[in-house]
Amino acid sequence: MNFEPPLGQRAGMSPVASHDAPLFAPTMLAQVDVRAEAMSDWSAVRAVHLAAFGAHRQVVGNLVDDLRDAVARGEGLSLVAEEREQIVGHVLFSPSLLDAPKRLVPVQVLSPIGVVPACQKQGVGTALIRRGLELLIGRNVPLVFLEGPPAYYSRFGFQSAADLGFRKPSLRIPDAAFQVLRLPTYEPWMTGTLVYTEAFWRHDLVGRRDPKA
Repeated sequence: MNFEPPLGQRAGMSPVASHDAPLFAPTMLAQVDVRAEAMSDWSAVRAVHLAAFGAHRQVVGNLVDDLRDAVARGEGLSLVAEEREQIVGHVLFSPSLLDAPKRLVPVQVLSPIGVVPACQKQGVGTALIRRGLELLIGRNVPLVFLEGPPAYYSRFGFQSAADLGFRKPSLRIPDAAFQVLRLPTYEPWMTGTLVYTEAFWRHDLVGRRDPKA
């Protein structure tokens, strides 16, 4: 499950990101400083997610704690948005695998992203995601996956992963929510099934549960 900011306006996008054209459509952004998360930010980051996500707030905070190990190994990204020396937003990109016919491909998953309610719909989430994607391009990451609303994430170039030949890790993920962004090092043979890292399963944050089942 991806915990996303409120829906935004749909923007144009390119099928594959390229260094020859802008990756992102221009928008009005909040005046925030986006930087790498420091250990001293951990309690403030947890407070962001507690404020941003109602019933899921505790489990999202626990997921972030578990995914930080990958960030410490240099395999992910944890970024904060700071305004007037206050942490108002956080995004985490963590490693997963694409089970392609040729071989396993290291990819990234965008989840979670949280913004404190008072700063939502002001471009904080957009600033966090854009900076994260820029850094992942520099690391030669080929693909970024997420679960979220197309109306928001299309502005960054995310597209329906199923339409591009990718298979979701769980049938409980709505087809429209399963999205992918192909970055410059993507190659056409990179297709197959997304395999989430273990932490998402342990916290039961993959897709949606049906309480009536």
